[in-house]
Amino acid sequence: MKRFFLFLAAMFVFHAAACAQIIGERLDTTKIYEVELVEITTTGAKATTPVAYDDLTKEAIVRSSYGTDLPTALALTPSMIATNETGIGIGATSIRLRGTDATRINVTINGVAMNNPDSHSVYWYDTPDLISSVGSVQVQRGAGVSTNGTGAFGGSVSMTTDALTTDFGGSASLSYGSYNTNKQALQISSGLMRDHWVVDARLTHIGSDGYIERGATDLKSYMLQAGYYASNTKVKLLSFGGVAKTYLTYNGVSQEDMRLYGRRYHTSGQYVTSDGPYVLADGTHVDYYDDETDNYLQLNNQLVVNHRFSREWQLAATLFYTYGYGYYNQYKDDAWLAGYTNLNTTIEQADLIRSKVMRNHLGGLNGAATYNTATLDLTFGGSWSYYTCPHWGTLSWVDGLDSGAVAGRWYDNDVAKQDANIFARADWEVYSGASGRVNLFGDVQYRYVHYKAWGTNDNAIWGDEGVTMQPIDVDQRYNFFNPRLGLSYVIDRHNLFASAAIAHREPTRSDFTDRHMFAADDSYPKPERLTDVEVGYTYVAPQLTVGVNLYYMFYHNQLVATGMVNDGDDALNTNVERSFRRGVEIMASWRTTKWLTLSANATLSQNKILDYVDQLKDSPTFGQNLGTMTISYSPSVMGAVSADFHIGGFDAVWRTQYVGKQYFTNNEIEALSLDDYCVTNIDLGYTLRRQSVGSVRFGLRIENLFSTLYESNGYGYSYMWDGERYDEAFYFPQAPINFLANVTINF
Repeated sequence: MKRFFLFLAAMFVFHAAACAQIIGERLDTTKIYEVELVEITTTGAKATTPVAYDDLTKEAIVRSSYGTDLPTALALTPSMIATNETGIGIGATSIRLRGTDATRINVTINGVAMNNPDSHSVYWYDTPDLISSVGSVQVQRGAGVSTNGTGAFGGSVSMTTDALTTDFGGSASLSYGSYNTNKQALQISSGLMRDHWVVDARLTHIGSDGYIERGATDLKSYMLQAGYYASNTKVKLLSFGGVAKTYLTYNGVSQEDMRLYGRRYHTSGQYVTSDGPYVLADGTHVDYYDDETDNYLQLNNQLVVNHRFSREWQLAATLFYTYGYGYYNQYKDDAWLAGYTNLNTTIEQADLIRSKVMRNHLGGLNGAATYNTATLDLTFGGSWSYYTCPHWGTLSWVDGLDSGAVAGRWYDNDVAKQDANIFARADWEVYSGASGRVNLFGDVQYRYVHYKAWGTNDNAIWGDEGVTMQPIDVDQRYNFFNPRLGLSYVIDRHNLFASAAIAHREPTRSDFTDRHMFAADDSYPKPERLTDVEVGYTYVAPQLTVGVNLYYMFYHNQLVATGMVNDGDDALNTNVERSFRRGVEIMASWRTTKWLTLSANATLSQNKILDYVDQLKDSPTFGQNLGTMTISYSPSVMGAVSADFHIGGFDAVWRTQYVGKQYFTNNEIEALSLDDYCVTNIDLGYTLRRQSVGSVRFGLRIENLFSTLYESNGYGYSYMWDGERYDEAFYFPQAPINFLANVTINF
């Protein structure tokens, strides 16, 4: 099987590269036009695709590029929630879609998966200001079409980089706002050179002190694109990434600590010292370790080749390689030294500073061929990738020991993952006449995953004979068959679709390595299966668009969040045999006048586990069948209303979002829940157009206009101790009203 995928990949690259050498007709440089973006057809949906999806407008992308992370823009779409640890949308941000966490949302750019193959997460601050280089963003809800990388269990986000322009130009952008939030960005494009070549580059710095105390963020990024264009061949070389340094803020804050010290308080990096400059409510003197930070370098590289053989046939191939290296430093106050096996000491407890390190490589190839006629769109292709990542830990200081006594690694493990798929997809217009058009859609994907992890983990196992580090020995192979069948019917302004799909997904690294923290046995986590049935209707008129989508997502062995997190803030998940998410999504947009558009969306849902048996060994209800329970982090009500006003060079967008109550655990415990919240944001802008400059745009974003006191995320768990029940909950408070101003000059 491996040789087959390697052969397929090699054929795609060889043929595409050969085609790139063909010098076609010279481009007509007497015309003013934009070089068409190389289309990646394997992950996007179109009007006749029976999938619930939304495309972000270019205006929405521009308004979201002042400095905040991409989830801020993604939250503009139905059923989507953005979360943030620092309280202002910069730094550690994430998303949930239909209640499904980010590890189950497939994210691609130019068809290349952005999800980390190990954790399945997307760390947005590792590619800062990516939104400034994005040309299109499509959010698909549900199983979606065939994807590369981890399976889409709640939805997918498909992005493409911006088109290269034939004209020389660029932009300079400056932002500044509350909590010393700032951004500086410079972008320049060469325009068309020698009739075939275009180069585009961007440099960005984003910084902020954060709303949360010591929640500082320092992000530097770049984007470099070089394109070659002939009449039938397009080649793009892209490199983008950045260096991120963020203070660790993932431990949250309890309600009690918020009452004592305020909403900005958190304990990361805090240690007790007799002469500490800070005094807690009980009189304890503390100080904070200055370098309690996460540091990461990520470099993404893509070679995209697109060749059109004829009017009907087209070939696309993308060769990619991503390098990542990172570590985070932690101060541990009064740590038990027996848990650090590289130490040889009789000291039982001491303060220490430790680092957790990782270095990863991801390389692979995506390829697809398309055949298009007036009645048939056929796409088939495949993808192969290989990922390696060693993890290890070191100590830089232990109180009472010299530097020679703390050398070595206290844990050391490796990961290797191979991921491959082949797929075929067809969109066939089976009928067209006076009564409308009927399209039949079919999508079949086979996916192969081989995941290996070995060595010792960072979890200390305390036994009768002493302390050892948790061994890791995972060698799992998965064969997934993911089919989709759908039908769409279009007549005049009405579009109706229905679809059914089956999707599968493998467990994450932490599902394997951290299972011992809550499981009563040594079993492996199981892969998940989703059966997704959807029916949608859209009415489109020149001034009014109305849509409704019904979905029923039934899961077998869904991995649901327990409310607990590991030492790196990864959610601890447990399999539940039967569960479902079903709901209705309603969307409407009304262009009342040429200068005012009103929009709204709402999601009403039920997210349930059937016959939930609590398998958390320390839970007060361990072993009990609790019946039908609400799935954690799954609000039953979500919605948003917005007003888009624009006249002349002035534009203003008002948006209010409501998110219903969420439970941290699957037991429906009130003390372990996140209150509902309603937040209003405003974007104001004015654009001056001058022939000598091009344009100058002034923007002002006002977040949380009414200073709502709310938390966008949190975690919690229950346990028994000495016969008493304890409920521990921690939250991530968001900033009250705050501002971010921007000026962008386009030349």
